[in-house]
Amino acid sequence: MGLRLVCDTFDDIRDRCDTAPARQTGSEPGYDQGAIVPGDDWVPLTAEDAERHQADDSTPDGIRIELVRRPLPPLDPDDLSGRLETAARLDPLNGHWPTTLLGCASSPGNWTTTTEDSTTGRRIGLHVDNFDRLPYFRRHQGRRRLCLNLGPGPRYLLIGDRDIRQICRTLHANPGQHHPHTEDIRRYVAAGHPLRCLRIRLDPGDGYIAPTEFLAHDGSTAGIDQPSVAAFWLGRSPDGS
Repeated sequence: MGLRLVCDTFDDIRDRCDTAPARQTGSEPGYDQGAIVPGDDWVPLTAEDAERHQADDSTPDGIRIELVRRPLPPLDPDDLSGRLETAARLDPLNGHWPTTLLGCASSPGNWTTTTEDSTTGRRIGLHVDNFDRLPYFRRHQGRRRLCLNLGPGPRYLLIGDRDIRQICRTLHANPGQHHPHTEDIRRYVAAGHPLRCLRIRLDPGDGYIAPTEFLAHDGSTAGIDQPSVAAFWLGRSPDGS
């Protein structure tokens, strides 16, 4: 299946998307050994790529990536902590999404990837979430995550073009007996299998709804001098809970 992005036409996304091959880190400062990050050779998303990744009527709701926009209240450009307070009070999609805040992440500018392991302080690169801890066969049923960029700077969403079930099928003789994990993404790239990364620009007030249990992903501020704060909410389970 891979990534499936909701858009009406290529023109809707062509100015905010590009792609690059993923690579594995070595002994790079600030990173887990073997973390997966995008390379530097970004190229614009082509119309053919956009068509290949576009969601259609057969795409289950739980694995769609949707781009959203939420007008933000006035915020002091220099006040990052104030953005955390704003996120705690925010109804992210005006009643159309659960309002319990999962958390916020403040990222400096010019980071290739942004997610850190809180126990080590090192960045983990492209990864899959495990809030729902679903097994291989149910991985596509995990709750999607909503993220809004609260600024002050823009940032990017990074998404791998192979979903975790495709990756596990390539690596494991009996993938149904395996619990998908970020380490699978690292093993997949280390074995020489291709993984491309889609980068989507998110200006302040822009956001996404994405299946972060299903797709390798991370944030990025590469090439952006300003810091930014990302706020996150989890969606409802397929059974509505």
